Amino acid sequence: MNSADRAALEELGWNERFASAFDALGNENLQPGRLAADYGTKFLVQLAGSAPLARLGSALREARLVAVGDWVAVYDTPGATEIRAILPRQSAISREAPGRETAAQVIAANVDLVFIATSADTDFNLRRIERLLTVAYQSGAAPVIVLTKVDLHNPDPFEAELETIAAGVPVVAVSSRTGAGIEAVRMHLSHGKTAVLVGSSGVGKSTLINRLLGEDVLRTAEVHQSGQGRHTTSHRELLKVPGGGLVIDTPGLREIQLWAGAEALAEVFLDIEALALGCRFTDCQHETEPDCAVVAALEGGSLDASRFASYRKLQRELRAIEVKADVRLQIEERRKWKLIHRSVKAHTQVKRRLG
Repeated sequence: MNSADRAALEELGWNERFASAFDALGNENLQPGRLAADYGTKFLVQLAGSAPLARLGSALREARLVAVGDWVAVYDTPGATEIRAILPRQSAISREAPGRETAAQVIAANVDLVFIATSADTDFNLRRIERLLTVAYQSGAAPVIVLTKVDLHNPDPFEAELETIAAGVPVVAVSSRTGAGIEAVRMHLSHGKTAVLVGSSGVGKSTLINRLLGEDVLRTAEVHQSGQGRHTTSHRELLKVPGGGLVIDTPGLREIQLWAGAEALAEVFLDIEALALGCRFTDCQHETEPDCAVVAALEGGSLDASRFASYRKLQRELRAIEVKADVRLQIEERRKWKLIHRSVKAHTQVKRRLG
């Protein structure tokens, strides 16, 4: 790879970790690229000097495990481009996939920052933000809260509420209409850094991205008379921000389901975790146990009951995912041993007949 190609890839987030993984493939006919858009059966892949539409190779087609932001190895010819391999991810925004099987669905791969968009209006919801913070910490990326539509309402009360649940997390107040705060958001991005923008429909994510890009790349819709916006993005897309950095837009997700990683709750609910250290029993369930510091804080009013309820709800969701995953593994293990027993039995019967 020449220096110009390497520089082009580095603008997309290429680093030594991905380079080593690509070199380990040992195939000179392949090129590295980053998956920039998912159109269902085809994928836009950004290579060093071009951006062809590609299909999944036969080995990847059935599982279809690629996600926007993935670094991939492609076989590029004038007639067709095929994705042959996915390089190991350094981070991923995941959720429980829809359906009966317990599996992860990757929303965005190899992200450094999670921009959590929430609007300064009646849609503002601390419990939703706690959920999105948990998703961010599970991914391994750093969260930044972007408070939108501050031209419509005074941001101070909203920022004060955010401080109660997200101490230490950067909060940037923006107005996509006036442009206020856009440069502050841009400052969190730098050369080769990738952010994913998450948040419910109508908070102004597409408008915010258009402001960051300096042009109307993403289509937006008028705000409904109810005050709610209508999300118009139909696919996930990786976009380069002028001046450095990249951002992944995602379709509106009102209720992002969690995935494995219960330790992320400790990052979001540091206050509750700290209180729990003062309980008499190390396995305290914070219900009826004597000398429970959490219950005392609830009764004394220093711990908000709705915040504790949110903590409990997210705990239950993560436990349910773990239980379903364990059950699936147990079923697979039983199936495996049944096949082994059948094979041994058949082998024994053949030996008896021959003997």
